[in-house]
Amino acid sequence: MADRFMHTVLTPAVLAAERHYYGRSYPAFDAAPERDVLTAAEAEFIAQRDSFYMATVTESGWPYLQHRGGAKGLLRVTGPNELMFADHVGNRQMISVGSLAANDRVNLFLMDYPARERLKILGHAKVLDAREHPDLVGKIAPPGGHAAKVERIFVIDVLSYDWNCPKFITPRFTAAEIETAAAPLRARIAELEAQLKLQSS
Repeated sequence: MADRFMHTVLTPAVLAAERHYYGRSYPAFDAAPERDVLTAAEAEFIAQRDSFYMATVTESGWPYLQHRGGAKGLLRVTGPNELMFADHVGNRQMISVGSLAANDRVNLFLMDYPARERLKILGHAKVLDAREHPDLVGKIAPPGGHAAKVERIFVIDVLSYDWNCPKFITPRFTAAEIETAAAPLRARIAELEAQLKLQSS
């Protein structure tokens, strides 16, 4: 657990709720560092994700949650405390972009369903116009390319992160993961069918 994360989210109201329901609260994290640096473990986990959830806060104070998906590596670790990802043409509602212009706080939620692991990231984000930063477009273009051009670049200054326990995470698998697991079985079935065909001829 990264101390800065708990120092940030354990507000007085949260601590009061803990005392109300459990008769105690988490210890204070007053000695937390300014920020928690991403380690090799977080970088590897992030690089293997093909989707994540991003939460922002609108100007009217409402939380807004958006799903981002693509090829593995769509979210890039570009520094000890920096993440970037490409934003392509979508429904053109611009809710996340507009919200970040007024309040740059962001929360990312990354899931590994088969391994039952999840990583939460707190940070401050800015959105860059891709037309003004062509050098960054090539740096963060998703692996394998994308049908739509990059319109914006999200840059996230990571404040902290926290790993959750696997409790209550239902294992889920992508079509590619299922195909990989089934490939040896398909090969064995094909082998047995070929043997049967030879025996019957």
